[in-house]
Amino acid sequence: MKQHTPPHPGTLVADNIAALNLSLHEVAVALNVSSSRLQRITKQQIAISPEMAVRLSYVIGSSPEWWLRMQDAYSLYHAKQKVDLSRLKPLSTAQGSNS
Repeated sequence: MKQHTPPHPGTLVADNIAALNLSLHEVAVALNVSSSRLQRITKQQIAISPEMAVRLSYVIGSSPEWWLRMQDAYSLYHAKQKVDLSRLKPLSTAQGSNS
């Protein structure tokens, strides 16, 4: 089964900004962050930190845990694409038993 690519949470931040008909600057002020930081998030250049998840939860909605789960799903998917497992050696015969 082919796994779908999870969206970067910045995509949803950008969608919310557009749906609310607000400028990036207005939302950055509401979040108390720089416009450049928010722009890097919406352009999927940086990850959502726990602190940003708390801010987004308060200003946009959803829980901080939800924002972090989105970021984790995105980050983990891309890590699985990058990491070359062929050079790794499992320490036990039950591969992935700690997963």
